[in-house]
Parts: sequence; structure tokens; C-alpha cells
Amino acid sequence: MLRLYDTARRAKVDFVPRVEGRVSMYVCGATPYDLPHLGHGRKEVVFDTIRRYLAWRGYAVKYVSNVTDIEDKIIARAHEEGTTEPELVARFEVTFRSAFERLNILQPDDEPRATEWIEEMTRLIAQLVTNGHAYVVEGQGVYFQVDTLPSYGSLSHRTLDELLESAGARVDVDERKRAPVDFALWKTAKPGEPAWDSPWGPGRPGWHIECSAMSLKLLGDSFDIHGGGSDLVFPHHENEIAQAVGAGHEFARYWLHNGMLNVDGQKMSKSLGNFVTLVDVLEQYDPRAFRLLVLQTHYRRQMEIGEKELSDAEKAIGRLDAVARRVRADGLESAPVGDVTPFRDVMDDDFDTPAALAYVFELVRDANVALDEGLRDTAATAFATLRELAGVLGIELRAEAPEADSEIDALVEAREAARRAKDWAESDRIRDELSRRGIVVEDTPRGPEWRRE
Repeated sequence: MLRLYDTARRAKVDFVPRVEGRVSMYVCGATPYDLPHLGHGRKEVVFDTIRRYLAWRGYAVKYVSNVTDIEDKIIARAHEEGTTEPELVARFEVTFRSAFERLNILQPDDEPRATEWIEEMTRLIAQLVTNGHAYVVEGQGVYFQVDTLPSYGSLSHRTLDELLESAGARVDVDERKRAPVDFALWKTAKPGEPAWDSPWGPGRPGWHIECSAMSLKLLGDSFDIHGGGSDLVFPHHENEIAQAVGAGHEFARYWLHNGMLNVDGQKMSKSLGNFVTLVDVLEQYDPRAFRLLVLQTHYRRQMEIGEKELSDAEKAIGRLDAVARRVRADGLESAPVGDVTPFRDVMDDDFDTPAALAYVFELVRDANVALDEGLRDTAATAFATLRELAGVLGIELRAEAPEADSEIDALVEAREAARRAKDWAESDRIRDELSRRGIVVEDTPRGPEWRRE
């Protein structure tokens, strides 16, 4: 039985999909007004891996992730740059897509854009007004009245009194709102801002309403999994629930949230000056290394990232590629997949990717040992299993030596030439140089073979 940690219940629970054999997932997507940062990358890798694993387990997965293409930050940035909101979004959306493609992120089955769902959002808001959960403030917009919903706070496990006590620091207060925790469903347009018609006059939707409207329409009532970063638990996801429940819907059955990032020991923040873009990291390191690094930390835990962690992850990717090269050189790439039970067992336990990767690297060791001992069938099966499970994690193995490895190949060849010439001093010098670079050379009956430590 697959078990996952549900944020709302604060416990691991058995996963029982709404429809047997099918999984419906909604994961909050990007607001492309700036370059994607490492947190975007982690969230995408986490939920892409969960999606891949569910599909591998035999579920038919429908995966929806939105694009917020109208929002306060977008309007402010467009005004600052003297461009339009659609032009700004289009520019940064290209960067997001490119980065996610490099991380081997699968495209969503549906990718709704906020500006294309205005009608659906206004219908949902109208239902909330009718049901007594929302009210109109003339000249300002429509607000959700939090105290009309007794269950509000159930996801973030906060009482209304606690929320009211902290609201001054967390929520903009306006004297025309009935309570500081009430939040905007529809915002009346200011001069020069983009606007759409609505029963409450020209304006635009609040941030939270789009996800409720989109997920309910595309996945239906009581869809299976809603995901996102832990920073979205409150207020975004809490407000999504309020909007859906207030309009008479059941909404998501399970809530999954990935943890935040520390960069070189500090929480990633623009104010701390360690706000690293995903684009920069993917330019400096193999994108597969970033993906592997993300999966080395359980998705719910805080993740550490820095130059050392990324370099170590690149070396680990090098070990995967090295065994792929050895297997190809021996013509052993076609074999049945072996035992996947250890992998499935740990992934069934709330998607324990660190333990899953540990099993993957056990298979690397098994394949290398079998190759060293001439056990061709054993090596082929170990590698076939390794390749299968790495693929489930979204990590592709490359048997072709990348351009960056050509220098290593040249050094290994030069060392072999020195050995044939009995120039032991030169041979030892090259071996020390390779060792300094984290390269282990093994002299086999087929000739020297190298791998990263």
C-alpha cells in the first residue's frame, strides 16, 4: 500500500484514489515575472518524480499545473520596465520552460493560464457571494469573509483567534474589510491596470481564486492530490480550500508540500543576498546533478545546497554514466529488469527518494563488481534494473562520454602510454592528477577504465 504524508492530517496515511487506478494531481505553478530560482527547481523535481513514480506503479495520472499570468508582482514589474504584462510574462515563461526542460520535467497534461479562466473564476466568486461567504466593497472589490467558514485554518492548523492575532504582520489591513484576515477574491481595477468585466465592475481576480476554479473544473470535486511548496500552506492553500468548500465543493483529498531550501547554510532570500537563480546553477552544473541533489533529501525536509553539494552530485552522476559506458563497451545493454522490490518499498513509504537512490547506487556497485568478475548476465541484469529505476526518478544515463570527459579520456590514454613505455614516474604523475580530480582508474583485462569517486 502506498502511504503519503498528508499536511492536513499531519500523518502518513494510506493513499486511496478517488477512482481506482487513476490519480488526479494539481500542483501550483509559476508566476513568471522574474528568473526561476532554486526553490522553483526543487518543487518541479519533487512533483515530477512523484508523478513519474505513480505512473510507473500503474496509475493513469492526470497532472495539472497552472501559470499565473496576472498578479500584483507582474503588474509592478511591467510598469517598472515600461512593458506590458503579457510581454513580461512571455519573456520569463520561456526561461522557466527552458530550465524545466533541462531538468527533464514532464509537461503538465493541462496548463491553464489565469487570464483564460476569468469567466470560471467570476462564477465561483458569485457562488461565494450567494452562499454568504463573500461580500462586496464598493470601489475595491469582493472579499472572502473568513469567519463564515468554521473549518478555516484546518490545513495550517491555526485557529481564527491565532490568525487574527498575527494578521497585522501577515495581511494588508483596510478599514473597509470586515476583518484583517478576509482576503480578496476580485480586485477593482486601478487606472492603467489590466482589467476584465465582472458583475462587480472592471477588475481582475485575486491570486487564490484561480487555483480553486481551475482545479475543480479540470479535475473535478474531491480530486486526489494537491501539491506545492510548504510556503504556500498559508495563506494560499488555506484560501483555496475556503473558496472551494464555501462554494459547496469537497476539494483535494490529500495535501503534499515540499520543504524549503538553505543555500550555504542560510535560508534562500533576496534580503540575504543568496537568491540563486536556477538558470545560473544549470549553466554551471549538469542539470541531472541538480535533480539528483534534490532527490537526495526527502521532499518534506529542508534541503541544503551549495557548491560542495552540487559538485558531489555531479560526481555521483559520473558514477552512473561510467557504469553505462562499461556495459555498452561489453555489449550488455539488453537484459531483463531484476528485483525492484526494495525500490518500490521505500518509494511507497511517502516517496522516500534518498533510500531509493541508495538502492540505485547499490546496483551501480553490483554491476561494476559483476563486470570485474566477468559475470556478464549478472552485470546486465543489474544494469537493466539500474537504468529502469533511474528513469523512474527522471535521471537519464549517458553511455556516450560528454565533451567534458574528453580531457579525462586523454589523461587515461596518456597514462596507459607511459605504462607501456615503462615510464613509471610519468604514469604515477598522471594517476595522481586523476586522483586529484576525483577520478579512479581501474586496470582491467579490457584495458584501463575510469570512474568518478
